[in-house]
Amino acid sequence: MSNPETPEPGDFVSDPLGHIQSWLSRTATVLSGSAVPTANYDPSRHGTLVEFDGLDGYNEVERYWLNAPFAFASINHDPDRDEHLYQVVEPSLTDIERELLDRLFEDIRIPLIYRDDVDTDPERVLAEELEARLEEYGVVIEPETFYRLFYYLHRSFQGYGHIDPLMHDPDIEDISCDGANLPIFVYHDGYTDIETNITYDADELNDFVIQLAQRSGRHVSVSDPVVSTTLPGGSRIELALGEEVTPRGSAFTIRKYADEPFTPIELLEYGTFSVEMLAYLWLAIESNKSLIFAGGTAAGKTTSMNALAMFLPPRSKVLSIEDTRELSLYHDNWLSSVTRERLDDSDITMYDLLRSALRHRPEYIIVGEVRGEEAITLFQAMNTGHTTFSTMHADSVQTVINRLENEPINVPRPMVQSLDILCVQVLARSGDERVRRAKTLAEIEGIDQRTGELDYSTTYNWRATEDRFSENNSELLDEIREERGWSQSELLTELRNRQRFLRYLQSEGITDYRKFTAMVNKYYADKEQVIANIDDAIA
Repeated sequence: MSNPETPEPGDFVSDPLGHIQSWLSRTATVLSGSAVPTANYDPSRHGTLVEFDGLDGYNEVERYWLNAPFAFASINHDPDRDEHLYQVVEPSLTDIERELLDRLFEDIRIPLIYRDDVDTDPERVLAEELEARLEEYGVVIEPETFYRLFYYLHRSFQGYGHIDPLMHDPDIEDISCDGANLPIFVYHDGYTDIETNITYDADELNDFVIQLAQRSGRHVSVSDPVVSTTLPGGSRIELALGEEVTPRGSAFTIRKYADEPFTPIELLEYGTFSVEMLAYLWLAIESNKSLIFAGGTAAGKTTSMNALAMFLPPRSKVLSIEDTRELSLYHDNWLSSVTRERLDDSDITMYDLLRSALRHRPEYIIVGEVRGEEAITLFQAMNTGHTTFSTMHADSVQTVINRLENEPINVPRPMVQSLDILCVQVLARSGDERVRRAKTLAEIEGIDQRTGELDYSTTYNWRATEDRFSENNSELLDEIREERGWSQSELLTELRNRQRFLRYLQSEGITDYRKFTAMVNKYYADKEQVIANIDDAIA
């Protein structure tokens, strides 16, 4: 059955749409992340835009809007196979409407190319062109038909075609197409890997892969069939064209980029870190300690690095270097740089950008991922006093050390000891849920004079059976205490104050990255006053 908190598919009242303005004003109304112009559409008088009566042999678990009132998701369960199916439900078209839509695709495309105001107000422009073409055809249509036609035109020209509804689902992390005539799979927060009802035929898939590359400012061809890049909105994509490297046909994977970056408060809510760990890391970041976030695929390394970068002191100079842009910092003094590949044999690599970065005199250098020669320069920067953050693919502290010291990275052991903290994250199961946890926070202590091996100690450790974090003594905190001239009591008071600060933000539900960063900046400016205000608020 449907989730009672969401509307039935035919129950498109005005609430999901907000305030419906007159068609004559031709203004755009934002609907669940998608801007679509609306007329005086009244569901009680006009036909419904989308209908769905369920699937034979399946039990509907829930349904929710993706792009109201045009598309929703219906999650269905097959009791025989104990599997879920993600059904995208969109407006259905009659044969006449489909023929009209095919003609409109061709006739609207050229006028849109030559209009100067497409970028400023694409929805209004598309609506005007649609109205003009219908007048040319002499076609009289019902309001709901206009909406259906507009939806599919908008989906093709401004959206992502067949997968556009999936791109609107905030619960979907990854979208994967493994080949032609195969179902699209998604990674859903609630149902993990789940099959959808969306497929591409071979020609459609080839065209779509080329389109995705073009949207990203890249070129993909049979001679150069593999491209890794970023969509304009920030989502990472991996593309393969044709059957040279993917025998079942063109393929793509989209790792969706969150509309807004996660904050440390959200990591606390999800249980990725404890409040004690966040206070510890905050103090370490402020004290210019270098960190590497390690973990397997989809363990949340970059998400955590981006979130913890919100602890950076205000106005400190930050420079980031990435292959594909993923970082999003709400920081005034931030210079972002991205590599350039396969352009007239004049690649600009991470190594090039890192060498250039040192000339900008940054206080903090953030490198998307170290995997080659750029690691030497990164550790040289650490050794010369620059604070650096980066990510690596590795599943344990020892694996990180082994990767750093061996091919193809080859960082000399004496340089590795300039790293201060290693955070190893995992994507694991806790009960029936898949969760992301900071498995280990380890401190690099230096080289053992007897064995010549690199020593490290575990400061925080995740106990999977109890889903909680255990804490050990920290030599790094003693080092920070000495650097700042604090007593042990002053150090503990500072840590407690930061924990109270984070708990207060959590209790107030401050997860917006702008508000969170503003509060952190207030703490840097006058921590005594901020703590006093928290005491007054709690009292």
